[in-house]
Amino acid sequence: MPLGLGRRKKASPLVENEEAEPIRAGLNVSGMDGLDGGVVGLGEGATSEGLPPPAMRPRLIFHTQLAHGSPTGRIEGFSNVRELYAKIGEAFGIPPAEVMFCTLNTHKVDMDKLLGGQIGLEDFIFAHIKGQRKEIEVYKGEDALGLTITDNGAGYAFIKRIREGSIIHQIQVINVGDMIESINGHRLIGCRHYEVAKMLKELPKGKEFTIKLTEPLKAFDMISQRSGGSRSASGVQLGTGRGTLRLRSKGPATVEELPSAFEEKAIEKVDDLLESYMGIRDSELAATMVELGKDKKNPDEFAEALDETLGDFAFPDEFVFDVWGAIGDAKKTTSTLTSIPSDRTT
Repeated sequence: MPLGLGRRKKASPLVENEEAEPIRAGLNVSGMDGLDGGVVGLGEGATSEGLPPPAMRPRLIFHTQLAHGSPTGRIEGFSNVRELYAKIGEAFGIPPAEVMFCTLNTHKVDMDKLLGGQIGLEDFIFAHIKGQRKEIEVYKGEDALGLTITDNGAGYAFIKRIREGSIIHQIQVINVGDMIESINGHRLIGCRHYEVAKMLKELPKGKEFTIKLTEPLKAFDMISQRSGGSRSASGVQLGTGRGTLRLRSKGPATVEELPSAFEEKAIEKVDDLLESYMGIRDSELAATMVELGKDKKNPDEFAEALDETLGDFAFPDEFVFDVWGAIGDAKKTTSTLTSIPSDRTT
């Protein structure tokens, strides 16, 4: 059967409301006796069904600071990204909407340490809040601007990468970490990263456009630093603690084994494809796609699973086929590595 035969694609709506945003909800814990080596996740649409009694659930407490400088706070009891920001707001007496994104174990705007799909149970959370707003006129002299966009899971899209030598790279006031508020007066708060990337791509070549940005508030030692947002080695494994708090876009939270070598390799490959096709990086989305595809027997089964779970993205068949190939390549690579015998001394 050819790829995509019989697929029913859902229309990709313009996401400007809470219902369509990637809210991660529900804290569920299983395998309690294996917590130290497991993964706890936050998922969208999770319910309290099947949860152990409150007294039996682990008490997860995280230390946090504001990235530009603050005393250390302690936060707990959050079950999705919005609640995490609300807890940070409570700890430091600021509105939750002031939080742009969080990094793990560094106060710098380091996109390799961005809080995304996973939080190590012993990770230190640094919250980056809104700083200076700026409005820039940009002349689009080439088809590509050189931007990679991501979002924080709570309605803010921001710049994750600027390609060296690109149009945007030549504009020193635009930096990695800048939140995109609007383009040509079109407000983008509440939009997903792929919508913002699509809008940037569709801007006419040879004309100027106006982009309004908000940069994260910087500490003194961060001023004038421009980061290229280099790629991390694993792409997904951010935690350094014994366990990992895993943020999921779908399904309830569970305590699981840490990602396998195959999963890490496949997620990295799929994340690369997302950047190539859509101009975004989203390790959580990539992880969801790998989960959907790792047990499928053929690309058509995979395509149907994507339509059911991620239909709003309306992925083209060419992209789906490449993702299927990437997952297969990761399986072959990791199986080959595990089958190679270790050196022995006789």
